Amino acid sequence: MTEISAKLVKELRDKTGAGMMDCKKALKENEGDITKASEWLRQKGITSAEKKAGRIAAEGLVDSYIHTGGRVGVLVEVNCETDFVARGEKFQALVRNIAMQIAACPSVEYVKTDDIPAEIAAKETEIEMGRDDLAGKPEQIKEKIVQGRIQKRLKELALLDQAYVRDQNITIEELIKQSIAELGENIQIRRFTRFVLGEGIEKKESNFAEEVAAQTGQK
Repeated sequence: MTEISAKLVKELRDKTGAGMMDCKKALKENEGDITKASEWLRQKGITSAEKKAGRIAAEGLVDSYIHTGGRVGVLVEVNCETDFVARGEKFQALVRNIAMQIAACPSVEYVKTDDIPAEIAAKETEIEMGRDDLAGKPEQIKEKIVQGRIQKRLKELALLDQAYVRDQNITIEELIKQSIAELGENIQIRRFTRFVLGEGIEKKESNFAEEVAAQTGQK
């Protein structure tokens, strides 16, 4: 059996955030391979998350993030089961990182794909079905291609499907599941709002040359 050093256990813990005993067990199960052990822990997190998914998460935190320069701001609500966990540093850091993630993802509008209204999916389907590159293809093939494109497009709109900006090897959904395994409570991103400075305001466009000509009486 491969000898598991304390240094290796600490390295895995720093990488995944899992507990020391879980890290040691993961390394033993995977003969000291830290990559495979990380994947094992991720799977363990998924299992833990599934068991806790039905539990009520009514506590949590509403947090904000303002990007440098004050041009982008985010408000997000993340729920957990107890006030004890909500007040903990790890949960608060998680919420902060999620808020930063939202700020970094301008295309994201919903928490998960299930939240996306059916009419949006229908509109995207209509657009894709009319694209020139599908002209002349058999209807069955065309529908299969469009379905794949729509699934990709909807994932672009959903926060949980985004690659985590601080670790591109996992998605936000996987980050949440890892946090559930670590903190022992159901955790859910409930809602968020992203503010962009000047968004939705119709800005007046002026022609500087015409203004100068008008002021000097020239045409």
